[in-house]
Amino acid sequence: EPVAKYGTLDVTFDYDSQEQKLLVTVTAVTDIPTYSRTGGSSWQVHLVLLPIKKQRAKTSIQRGPCPVFTETFKFNHVESEMIGNYAVRFRLYSVRRMKKERIVGEKIFYLTKLNLQGKMSVPVILEPSYNLSGCDSQMSMSEVSCSESTSSCQSLVHGSAPEILIGLLYNATTGRLSAEVIKGSHFKNLAANRPPNTYVKLTLLNSMGQEMSKCKTSIRRGQPNPVYKETFVFQVALFQLSDVTLILSVYNKRSMKRKEMIGWISLGLNSSGEDELNHWTEMKESKGQQVCRWHTLLES
Repeated sequence: EPVAKYGTLDVTFDYDSQEQKLLVTVTAVTDIPTYSRTGGSSWQVHLVLLPIKKQRAKTSIQRGPCPVFTETFKFNHVESEMIGNYAVRFRLYSVRRMKKERIVGEKIFYLTKLNLQGKMSVPVILEPSYNLSGCDSQMSMSEVSCSESTSSCQSLVHGSAPEILIGLLYNATTGRLSAEVIKGSHFKNLAANRPPNTYVKLTLLNSMGQEMSKCKTSIRRGQPNPVYKETFVFQVALFQLSDVTLILSVYNKRSMKRKEMIGWISLGLNSSGEDELNHWTEMKESKGQQVCRWHTLLES
């Protein structure tokens, strides 16, 4: 077991496949980093159901070195046949006066581990929030498929062009297009000599170029080779699949109001290049298996 430096949550999952609902009980937190490091002794746990991020919850605020919550939260519309596409992200915050919050640690728990009926109690070991590489056996879909075909997971060029590793998966039965932003390499801060604070924006366009949906990853601070491992799901009917374009734009956030684009790619109908078109075609032919590929970003 990895050493718990960022807190361990005592969590019980209770899944009802007939009702398609998931009950998550957060009982307590142990192994919280020392008081001086986090600068507060009041704690709160935030939960969000991934990848859609529409269903969120948070516990009450509790004090002390081993806070006890014993609070249960309900997430609806979690289909059993799609359970592998879902995860719950837990974040522990230290809460100070004046409403200031500070994130202590987080963990993305993939629901593939659940008993599809009945309760399951597990310790959820938190990690630092900027490092999402699972140090226990919680492999994301990208890691599973990448370990099978390592070549596709190696960076394309060993030069200095910024690149991004994307995993695509299409489920024709449910009409769900999943795009996993896995990691980037050689991201630069064009204006300064320090590593950039980056995020990736995803925009889905229809055949007329009109925006159907958009979303973005959280920010990775000060990392030229950031790991995101965030999955976004778009509803795209099978007959639409050849008519949509998915644009991924990587931004460096310089201040509250200023950002600059590091580069972009597009996949689908108006693919930005041959590699991107091939990736989209492979996804369509892969019958529900995730396909991971590196892409070199185009300059804006």
